[in-house]
Amino acid sequence: MVFLLLAKKVIIGDGKTMLEEGGVVFQADQILAVGRAEELRQQYPEAEVIDYKNATILPGLMDAHIHLGYYWTQPDLHRYNDFMIAYYAQQQAATCLRKGVTTIRDCCGPQFLLETLRLAAEKGFVKAPRILHTDRGICITGGHGHEDGIEEVDGVENIRHTIRRQKKDGADWIKLLTTNRDDICEFSQAELDAGVAEAHRLGMKCVVHAGTQPGVQMCIDAGFDTIEHGNFLTLEQGQQMAANQQAWTPTMFAYHFLADYNQKVQEVGVDHSNQSTETYSHHLDFFESSVVAYEQNFKAIYDEGVKILAGTDMVMLEAPSVPIVEELELMVRYGLTPVEAIQTATQNPAEVFDLADVTGQLKPGLQADILVVEGDVSKDIQQLRNVRQVYLGGKAI
Repeated sequence: MVFLLLAKKVIIGDGKTMLEEGGVVFQADQILAVGRAEELRQQYPEAEVIDYKNATILPGLMDAHIHLGYYWTQPDLHRYNDFMIAYYAQQQAATCLRKGVTTIRDCCGPQFLLETLRLAAEKGFVKAPRILHTDRGICITGGHGHEDGIEEVDGVENIRHTIRRQKKDGADWIKLLTTNRDDICEFSQAELDAGVAEAHRLGMKCVVHAGTQPGVQMCIDAGFDTIEHGNFLTLEQGQQMAANQQAWTPTMFAYHFLADYNQKVQEVGVDHSNQSTETYSHHLDFFESSVVAYEQNFKAIYDEGVKILAGTDMVMLEAPSVPIVEELELMVRYGLTPVEAIQTATQNPAEVFDLADVTGQLKPGLQADILVVEGDVSKDIQQLRNVRQVYLGGKAI
């Protein structure tokens, strides 16, 4: 069966191309054609037509930094055995699809969880987005994330060994975490360099949690493929990243939410029985400073040509789940057009994830990962909240 989807607007995903009164033709899991509605009707008279009228068709979105299995802020944490964690991750995966996210890069979770969820989706046991993952992630002993299941590894040779084992366990990417909410870079330069070199030697890409200085600079120098958060990334560092073809996943909404949340906590008092409140209440200055830095630097760094990836990284119980639209809304607030913001969740991550020949745009030959939303997204990014339909590999979710 050949399908022809029609809508008032079609956004290709490349940051600039948009069609008026356009459509997308697909058969099975593959896009056959994209173009003007009337031309496609003539070319494919046998197609079953689905006319979404005053809607926008665009590629399925990608979340470049998510944690499907992050259960550590749940109030009944002691009840989360392996089975419960798997059910929780499956529910988060379903939320991704409902919001139009058809591809994710999970940036660390419980060992084997994402690899198993991916297999379950391939077998048809569950519905989940296309999954790339980093397995557990790697930190120093007592480093950022150690309390959340991240592997604690010290020394160059031990890092190499852990990367090899994580690849054996199914990891697509390698992740190191090297800063928390202070100015200490937890791994040494030699350890960072070794992690990148070993991942690249094995044909893998590597991502790093680095928000503060001098850690951000050390990670740029080490050659990580993507810098996550980069709260205090400078314009000069952005220029260096652009020259190096390193990508940036700013995860801005997470820090905006935490700044607002903790401001409210300060006003009403800390609920020490709430793990989220207790954990984050000590870092209000860091969150507020992060917001100021993003406001000042995001657009300027974007203009330098750094490839930006949309990622959510939202793990708090009280926060919205998979806030990909909120992340894109912030990018528009800071100066991007809606079409440019959408590119950070479509073409850009597809290229960084080596999926450009699979998905990320509405182009003939690519998989039919398609999102349909009400209204004109090119004028109002908030219309992404009004999902009409999601197709993953040509299948309506």
